[in-house]
Amino acid sequence: MGIAGVKIKIMPSSVEADLTKIKQEAKIFIEKKGGKCREITEEPIAFGLKAIIIFFEWPEEKELEEIEKELEEIENINSAQITDMRRLI
Repeated sequence: MGIAGVKIKIMPSSVEADLTKIKQEAKIFIEKKGGKCREITEEPIAFGLKAIIIFFEWPEEKELEEIEKELEEIENINSAQITDMRRLI
């Protein structure tokens, strides 16, 4: 099997949420599950709210469905949604 490139969008629970802490916790979580983080960026949404976009490598043979649900359990994360997934060469 190959490696997939996955992009996930994480929405913090409020403008006051510590984005640095959320980024660190999400990165640690993804890497513990078998992924390899490549890029973490912020995307302005509205009224000062910013989404966190994480691009990571993921083994194709591993399931991704539970990642969103488990990321949402991290403190100050309102939602997590996979926005893109493609095979890396």
